[in-house]
Amino acid sequence: MSEEIPATSIRWGGCTHTGKFRKNNEDAFLALTVSSQEVRYLGKTGQASLEEQDFIFAVSDGMGGAKAGEFASRIAVDRITRLFPKSFLSSAKGFNRGFQDLIPELFDQIHSEITWLGIMYEDCRGMGATLSLCWVTPGWVYFGHIGDSRIYYLPAKGEMRQVTEDHTHAGWLRRAGKINEREERTHPTGNQLQQVLGGGVSNIEPQIGAIGYEPGDRFLICSDGLIGGHWDRGLAEYLQKADFNDPKLAETLVNKAVQVCGRDNTTAVLFEPYDSDS
Repeated sequence: MSEEIPATSIRWGGCTHTGKFRKNNEDAFLALTVSSQEVRYLGKTGQASLEEQDFIFAVSDGMGGAKAGEFASRIAVDRITRLFPKSFLSSAKGFNRGFQDLIPELFDQIHSEITWLGIMYEDCRGMGATLSLCWVTPGWVYFGHIGDSRIYYLPAKGEMRQVTEDHTHAGWLRRAGKINEREERTHPTGNQLQQVLGGGVSNIEPQIGAIGYEPGDRFLICSDGLIGGHWDRGLAEYLQKADFNDPKLAETLVNKAVQVCGRDNTTAVLFEPYDSDS
């Protein structure tokens, strides 16, 4: 992280698409700003100052019969809006709690609620949701993740990397170097989630971490539907060349994925911290 030229602003864009074959959209995304005074929803695209407020961006992909998957992902993002500000405000009031405490607590509470609904209501039985979340503060992105949605990080000077781990056996095989990207996509365990919010999972172990960034670094949060239409190399090239001032940037990325594949709901959230004076 640069001490001389800190990022003072952020720009973002988000888009979700049902895909070619699904009748309903089980994906959901969130763009939120939070301060010690208020919490506020953001539009699908925009830019704002980083100096007096933090930002939350998240993508969730639901699963379950009928419309339970759609319900589960909506619960995940809605509860962020309800629960995160309470934790943030308690931290602002002097309680010494960092992201290592706040993000796991948030995931635990969402997991408990989805699990409870799955037990109490037959239509919700077995429903679950992935969740990939970025909490953006001046100089740092704190993230939490569970499932097979993804967070990518492209430094202004460097190569793109997938920050999150796919919580599938196929994902583990790829991380271990036993299979490649193409083989992971066609592996029979590719869609079998080992970690998810709800979904009958007893104990969750979300991935938590922090990334120090510089102005011009770029981030992508996406559901697995987007991955179906883009290879990592193509995503890296897109993010490198993209104009983040373009309000249709996320929409274009999503539409390309749907054209190529479109078997699943497809969602992307892009954001870039930048120096507004440069």
